[in-house]
Amino acid sequence: MKTSSFLLAIDSGNTAIKWGLRDGDQWLARGRVLQSERLTLKQAWETLPSPESILISNVAGLQAADDLKALLEPWHVSPCWITAKASQCGVISHYAAPEQLGCDRWAALIAAWHKIQQACLVVDVGTALTVDALSCTGEFLGGIILPGPDVMQQMLTDRTGTLMPPVACSFQDFPVNTDNALYSGMIQALAGAVERMHRLLVNHLKKQVPVAVIITGGNATLLDQHIHIPHQIADNLVLEGLVIIASSDKSGSTPNR
Repeated sequence: MKTSSFLLAIDSGNTAIKWGLRDGDQWLARGRVLQSERLTLKQAWETLPSPESILISNVAGLQAADDLKALLEPWHVSPCWITAKASQCGVISHYAAPEQLGCDRWAALIAAWHKIQQACLVVDVGTALTVDALSCTGEFLGGIILPGPDVMQQMLTDRTGTLMPPVACSFQDFPVNTDNALYSGMIQALAGAVERMHRLLVNHLKKQVPVAVIITGGNATLLDQHIHIPHQIADNLVLEGLVIIASSDKSGSTPNR
């Protein structure tokens, strides 16, 4: 009987879970659910063929990990829970404590490096905005974390007592009402952080090498038209990183208890 070669990759983020069933070089199925609705994955997964391996990036805490373990039990496959390392898949980490880097950031860095193999910024626009720098030799130099679009707006409106900007609010260079001022300020802050990090990386490299910008995450398209440096949008970068890790490193670890 032929053994399944399917890989189930799971990106368990702060807000949502993205998943995909992979067979070789193609996705057979993919999906996304909010963390608050993760138990609905039982219905989504019960029609899938049994995977040979399961690789998970989880930054949503122990309860999310426990729920995922329970949901995966019917397959009788021990999942691998990735953690960041000092070196893996061609990427070398300069993080002071490599294992403390978010595993989602690590997977995205690996995917970005394999995608373009040049100096770049890896920007993830989700619950948080992370901007991570890769050198032209695959060294992770470090990165920044700041509140993502929704968190930034919520924090400000909570402190000021104003209402959340409506969906219809728009970006303006010089906003003339409070809703647009809140929305435009958020865009300026996030886009400005990306552009500043790009300038810092260019200056750090001290040579004429191209620096790419790869943007991923649930709110990636929100910044697309406001970042005035060459960039590309890459969907499911963490899942792609998990596929690369699975093909080159079969070891994994269980969530810390």
